[in-house]
Order: sequence, then C-alpha cells, then structure tokens
Amino acid sequence: MSVIVSSLAPDGFRHKIAINERHELFTDLPTDLGGEDSAPSPHDYFDAALAACKTLTLKLYAQQHNIPLTGISVDVSHDDSEERQGKYHLNVQMTLEGALSDEQRTLLHRIADRCPVHKLMTRAEISIETTLA
Repeated sequence: MSVIVSSLAPDGFRHKIAINERHELFTDLPTDLGGEDSAPSPHDYFDAALAACKTLTLKLYAQQHNIPLTGISVDVSHDDSEERQGKYHLNVQMTLEGALSDEQRTLLHRIADRCPVHKLMTRAEISIETTLA
C-alpha cells in the first residue's frame, strides 16, 4: 500500500492524498491554524479511520455470523487539549440498527473494540522511520 501526499500550491495548506494510485482525497488545516478548512485535517482522518474500521468490522462480523444488523452509525469525537502531553481522548458512540437481541448488541459492542485500527491505536508499538529522497 502506498500513500502519497503532495502540495497543490506553493502557498496554502491544501494537499492531495493519493492512496494506491486509485483513491484521491484532500487535506487542509482549519482556519485557526492558517488553512482554508477546505478538507478534513489529519486529525479528522485519524478519527475517521477508527469509525470506519469499527463500522466495517461490525458489518463483516454480522454477515459472517447471521446477525440481523441492518445499519451502523459510529460517531467519534475527540479531546485533544492534552495532546502535547501525549494524551488524545476519543469518545465513540455507536448506534446499531436491526432486530438485535441484548446479547447480540453486547457481542457487537465487544467486537467493535477488536477492529484492527482500534488495536493499532491502543496496543501496537508503532515505529516510524522518516528519510529524505
């Protein structure tokens, strides 16, 4: 997998994100940081990755186990007030739709926390090596 982020103009903060040469997204900074707020910020994508992973994980699990899950909504908000101290708090609220028993709801709630992105964010030791081309 390859993600390439490139500048669109010499000034400004809007950038193009190309993922696997098939998908194109954009990113920008909010206006209070000098951007135009024309696209999600990197923090927005971080939060969105968690929400998307939980949603897709639940949908797949429900299909594989014949659980009548007909819809999912995941709302992620964050508190970054202590980010400089190494703390970033995410609040996740899930809404599950369908004729689900209490047992199925409890199971899906547990499964949501097992999505790969949740695990990466909470358990993985991540190593980043940055080089100049």
